[in-house]
Amino acid sequence: ANSLQPKKLILTNFMPIRIYNTLTRTKEELRPIEEGHVRLYVCGITSYDFCHIGHARSFLVFDMIVRYLRYRGYKVTFVRNFTDIDDKIINRAREQGVDSLELANRFIEEFYADTDRLGILRPDLEPRATEHIPEMIELIRDLIDKGLAYQADGDVYFRVDSFDRYGSLSGRNLEDMQAGARIEVNEQKRHPMDFALWKGSKPGEPTWDSPWGPGRPGWHIECSAMSRKYLGETFDIHGGGQDLIFPHHENEIAQSVGATGKPFANIWIHHGFVTIRDEKMSKSLGNFLTIREILDKYSPEALRLFIFSTHYRNPLDYSETVMQDSEAALDRMYDCLARIAGLGEGGEGTSVIGPKDREKIESLRRRFQYAMDNDFNTAQGLGLLFDAVKVLNKGSQALPAEPAREDADLLREGGETVRELAGILGLLQQDARQYIHDKKQKRLAEIDISLEEIEEMIEERARARERKDWAAGDAIRDRLMRHGIELQDGAGGTTWEVRI
Repeated sequence: ANSLQPKKLILTNFMPIRIYNTLTRTKEELRPIEEGHVRLYVCGITSYDFCHIGHARSFLVFDMIVRYLRYRGYKVTFVRNFTDIDDKIINRAREQGVDSLELANRFIEEFYADTDRLGILRPDLEPRATEHIPEMIELIRDLIDKGLAYQADGDVYFRVDSFDRYGSLSGRNLEDMQAGARIEVNEQKRHPMDFALWKGSKPGEPTWDSPWGPGRPGWHIECSAMSRKYLGETFDIHGGGQDLIFPHHENEIAQSVGATGKPFANIWIHHGFVTIRDEKMSKSLGNFLTIREILDKYSPEALRLFIFSTHYRNPLDYSETVMQDSEAALDRMYDCLARIAGLGEGGEGTSVIGPKDREKIESLRRRFQYAMDNDFNTAQGLGLLFDAVKVLNKGSQALPAEPAREDADLLREGGETVRELAGILGLLQQDARQYIHDKKQKRLAEIDISLEEIEEMIEERARARERKDWAAGDAIRDRLMRHGIELQDGAGGTTWEVRI
């Protein structure tokens, strides 16, 4: 497993990483608070259902970011939480007649089943909301003491009009938000946009003791409390989907900065939505796809390739066609590496790889890093990897039976570089020759033709070619091709392989 990890690089050898900051709406140079150490917090799932492809994008985007930061030599402390108490969890548990914590734990295990299949690295810390109630109570008490929150019966609310920077992340002002929002009528609130920090207990709901009576925390307070405990009052990067910008992350900023008087997160990263046929996923529209439904049809690496084919901030439209294209593209990458793995050591022959192709191979790492340093541009990075695969295929196909040692070495080094850089995206993690072998065996089992029939048709074609009946020979080749069998004529005779 260690051999599949990309090589770590020395930070000072390269240009700085620039990241688009949602808060400032500009790309900013990554400058960790502690030199060489990035502290990252990402909002995790509310564990009441199976994870869908929108979740997959979030998991994979931040998996890629962590992998790349570590590749560039940074130490990364990665925290991603679980929301295991929430209205959705309580309602779903009530529908199923089970305890809410039991339901939450079950779907956390289902979450691990999905993310493990995707090869996603586990965060350094995975705090659960229900295990951090004291930290939340302490934070709420601080806000009340500073006049930023108030108690109303058993509830506690944050006063949005007491925080003059409210709306800075989403780019909204309080008056427009109030006018445009559909706000639930609640006479306990002093302002319609005030949000709950603590919810008084209701019959049948899980509760915890607090200075304001029994109840449970609001959704927003948990991330502020847990990030402060594990990463400090100010940390480097906070992330999530664009749907979290408002109100969740906006509210996190208000309560965290309000409590400490210090910046909360220096850089905010938000990824775009996943759509299906250009519509946002919705159960009501019947276009809701779980991760496991997709992985039952396609390989985990094909899903990764699809996710990273678009820049993380842009919308991503899912379709069967793009997934099939991703699977085929992945096959081409593995096929290239498998061919290179079969090269011999080479000899004293003359090089057949031109200087332009040699330069493309030798400069691949630098160009890939340049793309990724520019706000983690995986789409451009993948384009460079595919271009390198074309160059490597061209070089391997041009080699004579006894290639020059310098050409064989260059192709092997180029293949290793492709594999290492693809590993930052979680791609090409399998043995290439085994991958191609397994694909061909699977394809052979699917086609409606036996091995005996293939051999008989090849012999029949050979006889046709001996009597110069080229039309009959071509007809046999075409018939085999329709079955996915590709013939290759060479000095040693005709061989065949299954097209994957």
